Amino acid sequence: MDKILFEQLHASGLISDQALKAICDKEANRQVSVHWDLRILLYLGVLLVSAGLGILLYKHIDTIGHAILLAIAALAAAGCFTYCFLRALPYSAGRVAPPNVWFDYVLLLGCLLLLTFMGYLQFQYQVFGSRWGLATFMPMLLLFALAYYFDHRGVLSLAITNLGAWMGVAIEPMQLMRTGWSGNNMVVNGLILGCTLHLACWLALRFEVKSHFETVYRNFGAHILFISLLAAMGVFHHYYIVWFLVLMVFSGYYIYRSMSAGNFYYLVMAVLYSYAGLSYVVVRFLILLNNMTAVYLIIFYFIGSGLALVKLLMHFNRKLKQNDSI
Repeated sequence: MDKILFEQLHASGLISDQALKAICDKEANRQVSVHWDLRILLYLGVLLVSAGLGILLYKHIDTIGHAILLAIAALAAAGCFTYCFLRALPYSAGRVAPPNVWFDYVLLLGCLLLLTFMGYLQFQYQVFGSRWGLATFMPMLLLFALAYYFDHRGVLSLAITNLGAWMGVAIEPMQLMRTGWSGNNMVVNGLILGCTLHLACWLALRFEVKSHFETVYRNFGAHILFISLLAAMGVFHHYYIVWFLVLMVFSGYYIYRSMSAGNFYYLVMAVLYSYAGLSYVVVRFLILLNNMTAVYLIIFYFIGSGLALVKLLMHFNRKLKQNDSI
């Protein structure tokens, strides 16, 4: 509320002293929402509990015993899921609100405990034998089922993460810095996963089954596909122009879609990824000069293109705000 505006109206004689006092009192006693503060604290609490259980398993495995620790994790997860099944509202293809404020966090804790239990069970007892893919595939199916049944986008994110791990779209940061992209399979799997998530997004909208999950599928799918296309430019470097053109087509689609829908997030994402691909092509071309001139040109390119990128994003932002006003 603009308090200065009301003071100006009072000075002009348009509102009375009593009205101005009532407005000032309301402003002074205005309640502040702590909704998101509490939600963040609750999510942090869930993460700390699950991390604490993992540390407990690691630190006291020799003194407590494998079976007891597995039983603790299994009972805790079973307790969380029992609470959720008892409290959950009936299933619907549309959006279903949680029955109470604790429901989402108990469900998320149960899913994290389930992952801890399944992972440790395979690591210690090899219940799936040498088929380590099943150790991620089985929890993935359970997480997808739980996400749809309880209408939880956080659990859906865990399921998609497990899907990526099962498909082999995972790399350690230190390994990436030491050896780079060590194989073609991960890039190809990333492209397949990105396309699969976009297909899931389309199916959710087409058949109106949890259509609000579209944002989760699209967010994961877009980032995975963009990163995989950039990686393909380096891994399949003999055909990097082809991959660059595919990247630009995909970026153009997201820029057009973002401008139509007024979504600045996806627009920034598409522009930044396309800029990364363009920079790769420009630097690769300038390196062919093989002299100090190439170094200076690269420096000037990043300075000039960085400024142009900022101006382009500001232009798009102004245009989106104009469309909002319309």
